[in-house]
Amino acid sequence: VFGCVLLVVFASVHGVLPKVFTSDAGVLAEVPGAWWFFVLLQPVAGVVFALDGVLLGAGDAKFLRNATLGSALLGFLPLIWLSLRFGWGLAGIWTGLAAFMLLRLIAVTARWRSGRWAVVGAER
Repeated sequence: VFGCVLLVVFASVHGVLPKVFTSDAGVLAEVPGAWWFFVLLQPVAGVVFALDGVLLGAGDAKFLRNATLGSALLGFLPLIWLSLRFGWGLAGIWTGLAAFMLLRLIAVTARWRSGRWAVVGAER
């Protein structure tokens, strides 16, 4: 829910908030290409980080390590390399980050729904 609130807040201040951090025209010219990735990822990140906390609290760090590494190798890294190769710039990097977060969302949601993380005792 908080991620959706942040989405609305950040969407509504898209023309103002970046200017609080910089007055550099070159930087401000790049902001719109990245801003909407940032805004739209808020609810996704909220769910991912909440489920990270649940799984970490349950001692399922090994799964989180593997899911994060897999998401980086399958989502983020290929897309930033393609971004470099094809000159996609900042939008390409944010596309990689979005793929990374969406893959993590799929992984942690599937793990949570499976119930395999809810193990009593030290054995997993």
